[in-house]
Order: sequence, then structure tokens, then C-alpha cells
Amino acid sequence: MSRYYEVTDDDQQPLTWVQGRPLYAAHVIAASLVITLLLTTALLAFGGAAFLDTLRFHSAEVAAGQVWRVLSYGLVNPPSLWFVIDMVLLVWFGREVERILGRRSFLKLYAILYLIPPLLLSLIGLWTPQTLSGQTGALAVFVAFAVLHPRTALLFNLLAGWVAAILVALHALVALAAQNWAGLAVLLCTMGYAFAHVRHAQGRLSLPSMPSLRGDPIRDFPAPPHLRRTPAHTVAQPPRSQAQAEMDEVDSLLD
Repeated sequence: MSRYYEVTDDDQQPLTWVQGRPLYAAHVIAASLVITLLLTTALLAFGGAAFLDTLRFHSAEVAAGQVWRVLSYGLVNPPSLWFVIDMVLLVWFGREVERILGRRSFLKLYAILYLIPPLLLSLIGLWTPQTLSGQTGALAVFVAFAVLHPRTALLFNLLAGWVAAILVALHALVALAAQNWAGLAVLLCTMGYAFAHVRHAQGRLSLPSMPSLRGDPIRDFPAPPHLRRTPAHTVAQPPRSQAQAEMDEVDSLLD
């Protein structure tokens, strides 16, 4: 049976119910991001831009020891229409991904999607300084949904698989037009991981396994004839000659 069907019922259930409506982890993540939007707006309005700068990701600052920026960059979310669209995608499609794959698998997916951009940009920053702020992961979550249900009809009866492909292609073209090679690398890595995560959860993608450090299992070979022990309850008989064997055969025939 594929790993896709091995999630437990509790793992697929919502965290709780609020006024008869299910509350999933995707809803909690979206609500947390909305709170960061409100806090970012308040800090920008009342002179807190300097504090926000200490939260943004800067590859040079991370290399200098400010490693908290790898985690805090997603807390800086200025208000924008795209942020609202991302929240709709995260709530709507993230809930379905969590319901199908299970809460633990969904949280693992989102956590790795959150860490891929700063870790990859830290590596690229060894050659060219990189910056980053704000992260929703909504597009990658939608790609995960499209991998699960590629033939689901969405707005204007467009299939989810085609919509995901078009959105990823548009983001790639924008990065290419701006010669944003680092952004293109982040896009491809996050979308590729979302695809691989779902395929692995479905049991349709196997990860390479490392050889065992314990060596091959011990096999029970039979001992050489000269080392074999005779059972205690039996007495070894001396070998009989060919003549004695022939006489035994004659005796049996006469009987």
C-alpha cells in the first residue's frame, strides 16, 4: 500500500472546531501571517522601519553571524494585494493538502518551503549579496494541490494542473526578464520540492537510500563436515564396507 494512504485519522482531522467550522493548521498559518501584516504596517507607520530591517534576510549579515534572519525574514509582510491573494490560496488549497496528506506531512512541507529560500540565498550570497523579506509559500502549496488533483476544475473551468503550470511559468518569465537568477533558482527549488513532496507522500517517488553501515546480515552457513558435532543421543557407527552392504541386501531378499 502506498504511503499516501498511511496517514492516521487523527492526523487528517482539523485541529479544532470553531462555531461548527473546522480549523486546520493552514488556517492558523494564514492567521499568523495576517498578524505579521498588521504589525508590519503599524511599524512602518510609526517609525519602526529600522526594527523591521533587523528581521529581513541579508546574506552578508547572516554570514556575519546574524543567523536569526533565516527565520525572521517571513515576519516582514507589507500590505499588498498579492498578499491577500496568497492568503486566499493558502487557506483554500492548503486546507485540502493538509486534509489529504495529514497535518504532519503538511507542516513538514510548509517548514521546508519556508527554509529553502534563505538557505539557498545564503549559498548564492557567497558570490553575490542577496536580500529577502516576506514569505507565504502560497504558490508552492497550490502546486502541491495541483499535483494531488491535476484535473480539478477551477475558475472558468481551467484544470488545476494547467493553472499551476501557467503561474509557475509566469513567475519564471518575470525572473528571467529582470535577470533575477537567484529568484529563479528559489522558484524552481520550491516548486520542485512541493512536487516531489507530494509524489513521495503518494508512494510514487522513492528517495535514494544509503548503504547500511552494519554490512551484510550474517548468514547461517552449515559447518564443514569435520567440525560437525554428533548429537549426544546418537552413537556414531563405523563405516561399512561394500561387501557388508551387499550381504545385507541378500539377507533382506531371502527374508
